[in-house]
Amino acid sequence: MPRAVVQSAYGAPAAVLRIVDLPAEQPGPDEVVVRMEAAAMHIADLKTITGAPYFRLPLPRTPGFEGIGHVLRKGANVAQFAIGDRVFPALGGGTFREEVRCAAAAGVPAPAGDAAQLSLATVNGATAEVLLEDYAALQPGDWLIQNAANSNCGRYLIRLAGLKGVRTVNVVRRPEMVDELRALGGDGVLLDGAGLAERVLAATGGVRPKVGIDCVSGPATQRVAECLAPDSWIVSLGSMSNQPCELDFYFMFASGVRLQALSFARQFRNRTPQQVRELYLKLARLISEGVLEAKIAGRYRLDDILAACDRAGRTGAERDGKVVIDFSPDGSPGRP
Repeated sequence: MPRAVVQSAYGAPAAVLRIVDLPAEQPGPDEVVVRMEAAAMHIADLKTITGAPYFRLPLPRTPGFEGIGHVLRKGANVAQFAIGDRVFPALGGGTFREEVRCAAAAGVPAPAGDAAQLSLATVNGATAEVLLEDYAALQPGDWLIQNAANSNCGRYLIRLAGLKGVRTVNVVRRPEMVDELRALGGDGVLLDGAGLAERVLAATGGVRPKVGIDCVSGPATQRVAECLAPDSWIVSLGSMSNQPCELDFYFMFASGVRLQALSFARQFRNRTPQQVRELYLKLARLISEGVLEAKIAGRYRLDDILAACDRAGRTGAERDGKVVIDFSPDGSPGRP
């Protein structure tokens, strides 16, 4: 019988998660059942498990926002997929389980390539692409700035910007990340802290970035905003500090800098379903070709879901990459 992680309440993973055997999933006429190969674990997954504000979803449920697998069964009306086709199942479909049932129309064809890498395409990849496209008409030679640039989304953004000729200032908190992100293609890599705006201008030759991306919040929001060209967007992508964004009213009044939180799903409302599908196909191809590559902190079996949650909840060097649930027969706990 296929197994699944089931969340029965909100709280610490050890208290609210269990692995259960379930009957094999049976597709409706317009559905597919996907046998999972890999599923990515995000901070958002941990927040839905603990029941953080704005992350409470109906219970009981299976966590997991994204992943990759093969079509195991399909409904009578499904023509776009054949049994055995590789596919990204519907976003938010509860991927911490061996079999995922979803609408065939919500699935996206997936290419050959490493399952762990591809399992990150539909969240981090889509977020990076939206950041690059939606907040300024960036042209070759323009600059953007991001903090927490060592995140997976930040690494994708460096590569995607480079493909468009857009240059990046990448702000990090650990000195050992500087050379690594430069090797990845970061045009400027700076340590966060006092005097950031002056150091950014020195790195860009006096050009102010047209978009700022803040994953840290707290005082870091103001530091990024002070680097920007007038009337630019600073986009809040997360809160690694667990503090509210701090942005001075008089600075905003004088500069015209605007703050907005990003939801890539909300940004997708401005795109047609075909445009969204084409975006995913593009990202999947770039991952398959090795142009976009995530740092994998560890691959964990479904049986090791609590260890996976523990690793995903760490920060900095203690996690150092993304956590992936590995459903392959030869997967081993915690291997990078």
